[in-house]
Amino acid sequence: MEQTVILIKPDGIKRGLIGEIVHRIERMGLKIVGMKMVWPTEELLHQHYGINKESTILRLGNKTLTTYQKYGKDAKKELGSDDPHKLGKMVIKWLLDYVQSGPILAILVEGRHAVENVIALAGPTMPVSASPGTIRGDYSTDSAAYANAEQRGVTNLIHISGSIEEANFEKTVWFQPSEIFKYKRADELV
Repeated sequence: MEQTVILIKPDGIKRGLIGEIVHRIERMGLKIVGMKMVWPTEELLHQHYGINKESTILRLGNKTLTTYQKYGKDAKKELGSDDPHKLGKMVIKWLLDYVQSGPILAILVEGRHAVENVIALAGPTMPVSASPGTIRGDYSTDSAAYANAEQRGVTNLIHISGSIEEANFEKTVWFQPSEIFKYKRADELV
């Protein structure tokens, strides 16, 4: 059985969406094997996002430039730079400010094709692109265009592991072995 990490971010918690999100996870047939509320430190977030890596900084900076080009905006004029490295560092600061603005609910779920199923359940990272019926599509309309203009992180309610490898790594960041439980759900007892 696969395991994957879901983080309900501060905006999801502040909006009272914990129950709705957990309900959707369980309704899908995924088993919650770990759950805890954490106010993340900068060190924990650096470990999770790998934001000290030059490749991550440049990836985020280039994504920002692509977003500005897509919407016909001038990053240098609006943000003071069109250097991907500077923009990446700027975006990282906004992301850290956002995810440290309140507690996060860390959830570890288990099930068949858990990673793929949670990706489908959440919808695309950018809520504006998420279809109705997904968590982000039903509860958020944010986009990089608005977040960048307002110099803040994209409020997209949850983080999900993007691959099995990412899930296996993130599990070690957010959960100690003693915080992961083995049990049988009622539907597994048959």
